[in-house]
Amino acid sequence: MRSGPRDRDDAPTGQRSSKPRPLERFKRSAAAPGEVHLLGGQWKRSRLPVADAPGLRPTPVRIRQTLYDWLSHWWALQCGQPPGEGLDGCRVIDAFAGSGALGLEAASRGAGPVLMVELDAGLVRRLAETVARLKAEKVTLRRGDGIAVLRSLPRASVDLVLLDPPFGSPLLLPALQAARLALAPGGRIHLETGDALDDASLQGMGLRCVRERSAGAVHAQLLAALDDGRSPDAEQAAASSPPSGEQR
Repeated sequence: MRSGPRDRDDAPTGQRSSKPRPLERFKRSAAAPGEVHLLGGQWKRSRLPVADAPGLRPTPVRIRQTLYDWLSHWWALQCGQPPGEGLDGCRVIDAFAGSGALGLEAASRGAGPVLMVELDAGLVRRLAETVARLKAEKVTLRRGDGIAVLRSLPRASVDLVLLDPPFGSPLLLPALQAARLALAPGGRIHLETGDALDDASLQGMGLRCVRERSAGAVHAQLLAALDDGRSPDAEQAAASSPPSGEQR
């Protein structure tokens, strides 16, 4: 069992506050079916179409919001700057781009260059239209196999790898292995699965879990290299501070 704090979506026991929580405010302004919103940055509240495609499963808003709160604190520590929302200069690859919600969220918050990879031709066309509409100059869109693209990258050339492979597919472990080689010192891998990977599996690939959270059927883990050198307690403490409050 992994030690340290967990982030869970379970409702707290005992008396509940009457003040609406951020998620409740979000639910009242939820996107229409077939679309999602970006949550922060220069394109905050911009709508992204979601195609009715087999296996396409945009990252739940709770996971996305929590992830980018974590990443904001991580990037500030990485750059030696005060915590903020921005990811300026963070080199990102979204290897299974799908709707583009993860990669475009990073770009909206200042990350760049951002490489978004998607195999499905129809999804690539939709993404190209969205990238053009947003004038996302730091985003490069590539049709192809996300794992093959990861393997083609120079070693230690990416700060953040976003991995959201189809649940239950054989792509998970090869994608993680390729991501580990591309990861720069101090970098992070965001992984979404149906079931969390245990410590032994991660350590076998030279990785450790820094943060994790579940929302419905989705389990998100923020991973770092075993030889990262930074104390996970420091990062967990930073990411446990009050969130940015950004809600769509």
